[in-house]
Amino acid sequence: MKTDAFENRIWLSAPTMHGDETKYVEEAIRTNWVSTEGENLVKIEELVRERLGCGYAVPLSCGTAALHLAVKLSGLKRGERVFCSDMTFAASANAVLYEGGIPVFIDCEYSTWNMDPIALERAFEAYPDTRLIICTDLYGTPARYYEIKRIAEKHGAVLIEDAAESMGARYGNRNAGTLGEYNVISFNGNKIITGSSGGMLLTDDGKASVKARKLSTQSREAAPWYQHSEVGYNYRMSNIIAGVVRGQLPYLDEHVRRKKEIYLRYAEGFKGLPITMNPYTEGEMEPNFWLSCILIDENAMAEQIRGETEGRYVTDSGKSCPDDIFDTLAQFNAQARPIWKPMHLQPLYRENSFVTAEHGWDQSEDKSVSADIFRRGLCLPSDIKMTSAQQDKIIRIVKSCFS
Repeated sequence: MKTDAFENRIWLSAPTMHGDETKYVEEAIRTNWVSTEGENLVKIEELVRERLGCGYAVPLSCGTAALHLAVKLSGLKRGERVFCSDMTFAASANAVLYEGGIPVFIDCEYSTWNMDPIALERAFEAYPDTRLIICTDLYGTPARYYEIKRIAEKHGAVLIEDAAESMGARYGNRNAGTLGEYNVISFNGNKIITGSSGGMLLTDDGKASVKARKLSTQSREAAPWYQHSEVGYNYRMSNIIAGVVRGQLPYLDEHVRRKKEIYLRYAEGFKGLPITMNPYTEGEMEPNFWLSCILIDENAMAEQIRGETEGRYVTDSGKSCPDDIFDTLAQFNAQARPIWKPMHLQPLYRENSFVTAEHGWDQSEDKSVSADIFRRGLCLPSDIKMTSAQQDKIIRIVKSCFS
């Protein structure tokens, strides 16, 4: 039984069900199509292709599976370098390791919190033979793809767009999830459209889509028996998960609209405070506003020290820090989350190369943009079921941390 605390919690980003999901899941069970084939899978492919404007959509078990297959389809060879966003969830880089590649992390920029094109160009100066880029759209905001695609084409590199967080966003006249040669979306439980799990590989390359489907079914050959000529994976999405996704997809624009309302309401409520919201370039891109985040001004930062798994801070009059706000929100049963810890700071990747827009990065004195945003930033409750009264409560709590 759910407790009152669970029922009344203000979530970071929880699933929002509309009722259609039940209909499609029950239909799959009633007709006994509960495995990895069925009408729901067919329909979500059609819906995603039409909504995003891509040629092919391959349903998979999760976004990480889609990332892995995208890396595999790129032709990456063991020991080759891959330029990856530094500010991201670990799945983006882990998919490179699955294929024996070597991630090289590219610092982000303050204007989008995404991969910095200047740093990317400098990475090619250092590693000119690199032929793969994985660019993440952080918290629903697309990266500056005009510049990034230009650089990729100049150096003959394949571009993978990790749009796991940005479904429903746009860059120029293109939808997020269509900006690379291979693109990835996620239906994880906290995403703007969810299946509880699941993801998709999106591409305009028909041969690549056929290859991805084969790889996702353990690379089974067209034979009456189980015939295998290459390594494959069990990455298929079930028809039941697809039923949840099918029920969600018609509500994408509604979810984006509600997320934007939350973002703008925070921005208005925080006027006068020494903080800014996660940024985007108006006219160039339109985020899906998946998570609303704040960045505390340097002169308003209280002392904060973080170790490997825990940290401490000292409050000061008129100042605060992300960990202070995080803890205070938790006391009022509201869920926040630190900004993604940059990959170059992760124990798994500390020995990997890291490239910034400025030459001479010093590991002993990390002044990178990504490390700075991690230090001063925080993701706030952004659940679309949050009421105005609940959001007002969050705003008051954040304000109180600076009083």
